[in-house]
Amino acid sequence: MDIDAVCADLRKGAGVLALRSAAQKNHALSCVAQSIRKNEAAILAANEEDVSAARKKGVSEALVERLALDEKKFQSILDSMDIIINQGDPVGEEVAGWMTPDGMQIRQVRVPLGVVAIIYESRPNVTIDAFSLAYKSGNAILLRGSSSALRSNKALLAAIQEGLADVGSDGVRNAVHLCESTDHDDVMQILSAVGKIDVVLPRGSSRLINAVVANAQVPVIQTGAGVCHLYVDEEADLSMAASIAGNAKLQRPGACNAIETILVNKRVACEFLPLLAKELGGKAQLRADEICYPVLEAALKKSGVLERHADALIRAKKEDFGFEFLDFVLAVKAVDSVEEAIAFINAHNTKHSEAIITNNRRHARMFQAQVDAACVYVNASTRFTDGGEFGFGAELGISTQKLHARGPMGIKALTTTKFLIDGDGQIR
Repeated sequence: MDIDAVCADLRKGAGVLALRSAAQKNHALSCVAQSIRKNEAAILAANEEDVSAARKKGVSEALVERLALDEKKFQSILDSMDIIINQGDPVGEEVAGWMTPDGMQIRQVRVPLGVVAIIYESRPNVTIDAFSLAYKSGNAILLRGSSSALRSNKALLAAIQEGLADVGSDGVRNAVHLCESTDHDDVMQILSAVGKIDVVLPRGSSRLINAVVANAQVPVIQTGAGVCHLYVDEEADLSMAASIAGNAKLQRPGACNAIETILVNKRVACEFLPLLAKELGGKAQLRADEICYPVLEAALKKSGVLERHADALIRAKKEDFGFEFLDFVLAVKAVDSVEEAIAFINAHNTKHSEAIITNNRRHARMFQAQVDAACVYVNASTRFTDGGEFGFGAELGISTQKLHARGPMGIKALTTTKFLIDGDGQIR
């Protein structure tokens, strides 16, 4: 990839796009959505090739699920675009404004970041989400997906470009570029493109994210590996806790907002853990500490799960806590109090999403105030940490850092602000 030429073209595109009205951008996105719908068969066929190749390589089914598109996921892509189209345009929004004592009018307004790069794994939907959010917020974007989704991403980009071409002169086709090379050197070029790329976002495994953070010379918005916890308080509705645990672990175990560890208060462990065993029903391997192991063993033996799945329960090792399994595996640990749960979470999490199940309002507010994470839930599944669920339509990722953006990143996360000052001859 000729990074200089690519970035120069994207910079031109960003300059043009920054001047487009909300109506013009929305029209372009509508045309792209129509093109994606029109090319559905070709996109799904390309995705089937990617999925088949991944399975041949022995990729786990949990990760294959992240790669695969079906009609339901395809429709969700279009639904997300529709939400983005109908959202307000943040560009030009006045964040604050005031008059200085010497008569100057100061306004703080939102403006695009400029040229954004996203480096991501699997998930072809990210191609459309990232493009749509960038285009609506007036940014040009460089897409660098993984080799496992290359056929899918190329088909999606072809549909994007066809849609932008259908718009005519209002469509800014050089506001998006897909890096089709699988050469790791291209990633290093992106990370070294100081002055050419304004910000880069890694989205994928902790290995990818850590590599980007360690090597980037351009600004990075760190998005989330998800070591997420669920704490079951001594004053929890235990049936609710078991139901939420099942959803948070089983629905999409390869997602960054799936839980990896359950902490249970010792006072309710003997009552809760059999409910957890029943809820999971051998669908996930439990890695339990010395207190939880015998309780779970008795429950799983009684239900016959251990006869059918001998590895449904194993003893936890120290390294199981604070680890992102991205699979049907769940670590389980008993704690003495909400204070111990908070301390354990803050020592082992990735600042992503954490949850407490409790009917004690003081414990709930303590947990939300003291747990260091982008999203902290009371009596709800961590699976809701998602731009679509938050009403953003889509997301560029879930930021686990504290500067610029935190949590699911929608349109506004791709803007910054500048100050516009109007005077009539003032000097200092």
